[in-house]
Amino acid sequence: MTSTPSTRFDGPRPRLLISAFVMNTTSHIMGGQWRRPEAQQHRFNELPLWLDLARQLEDAKFDAIFFADVVGLYGDYDGGWASLLKKGIQVPSNDPLILLSALATGTQEIGLAATSSVIQSHPFQFARQMSTLDHISNGRVAWNIVTSVLENAHRNFNATELTKHDERYDWADEYVEAAYKLWEGSWEDDALLLDKETGVHADPEKVSKIYHRGPRYSIDGPHLSAPSRQRTPVLFQAGSSGRGQQFCAANAEATFTLAPNTDVAAKYTAAVREQAAAAGRHPDDVKFLQGMHFVVGGTEAEANRKAAELEETLDIEALLAHVGGGFGVDLGGLPLDTPLGDLETEGSQGHLTAIRASVRGGNPTLRDIALYRSRANRVVGTPEQIADRVEEWQDAGIDGINIINQTLPGSYTDFIEGVLPELRRRGLAQADYAPGTLREKLFGAGPRLNDRHPASAFRGAFTEFSAAAENKPATITV
Repeated sequence: MTSTPSTRFDGPRPRLLISAFVMNTTSHIMGGQWRRPEAQQHRFNELPLWLDLARQLEDAKFDAIFFADVVGLYGDYDGGWASLLKKGIQVPSNDPLILLSALATGTQEIGLAATSSVIQSHPFQFARQMSTLDHISNGRVAWNIVTSVLENAHRNFNATELTKHDERYDWADEYVEAAYKLWEGSWEDDALLLDKETGVHADPEKVSKIYHRGPRYSIDGPHLSAPSRQRTPVLFQAGSSGRGQQFCAANAEATFTLAPNTDVAAKYTAAVREQAAAAGRHPDDVKFLQGMHFVVGGTEAEANRKAAELEETLDIEALLAHVGGGFGVDLGGLPLDTPLGDLETEGSQGHLTAIRASVRGGNPTLRDIALYRSRANRVVGTPEQIADRVEEWQDAGIDGINIINQTLPGSYTDFIEGVLPELRRRGLAQADYAPGTLREKLFGAGPRLNDRHPASAFRGAFTEFSAAAENKPATITV
């Protein structure tokens, strides 16, 4: 079977970028499904679960396994945070960067992506961690840049309240600038000599301090890690608000979307590509991966039956607690037909906009919110029907899919055994990995950020040492 004609592409459709969307916790997106007999996500503390999954995805030629993360509780639900623990709303959850270091040694090709918020780690420390991961993975690391929508997360890192939405992106602007300076500008490629004959380990003329001075950070440098294969990890981002789109257009190489339908996706992707061009980048410098989950059946009837069985074990309250926590609003203790109303929030504004756009009249009830979370990005059908639907998203500007799971590893096993062969028949999924780093595999160019990316401005920018910038203490004469 061949791919259907496309209104977006002049020639054959390009292949899709395919990522698995997971989290090192029991209950990630689909609340309650960890209770299903076949589900294994309750073993989230066990390394073999993740190694086996990463290897299964690598055998299937997935581009990446992407770990979400949070650094705080999802606010309150039903008057407190006890319900979050009872239902396991992304608590407990473990640090994905630590897990990636283990997965890096157990895989060879698959990309290893992790979320890290600007609030949780100083950019000097974080840049060093990512460079180390890029070294040990041989250039397969990606960073999903987030600003954290959870007030408890901000309170866990010295704040007294949730930083206002746009101010969080101002923070992110400085954070990535400092990281870019360390990754791109501190070491020249040939600075590390390791010359045993001369005894010269590194050429100090080719290593520079960065002297970053900004509203939040003061960093002298130099970067403590020599350049990795990618230098800067592949940059993902997931903000969809107006300010989030601006940040994405300037910085992201790929962005995760949760558009409620193809019309919204088409408008969003066009807007970000237009902003990327205005920022001096090429419109196609930003790729879009739509979050989707699939219920696969050999027949349509079988797929519908499986979808109904999955809905029987969904925990509606867990879904509401998760969504409400992102908004910063307690949605517990209210009838499910309660309308959301004119809610204003410093939380996840892009997500709120998407939910309103999914309901006629723009005023969803709590029931609508729960159904949105469980159904909006779901495709139920045969492999052929699912592939047809994915092509519709591709025509709407989407470059790939970020696959949400109901159960581990079953959701991915069903996709790999059912849908992936059909996508390959249509030329929409790769049959093998391209050589090189994750950036080379994803985008078909070199291992480093292209010259249109703002980080490129810091290459070679710190080669002149300044005694004034050093601000050294006075010399003591004895």
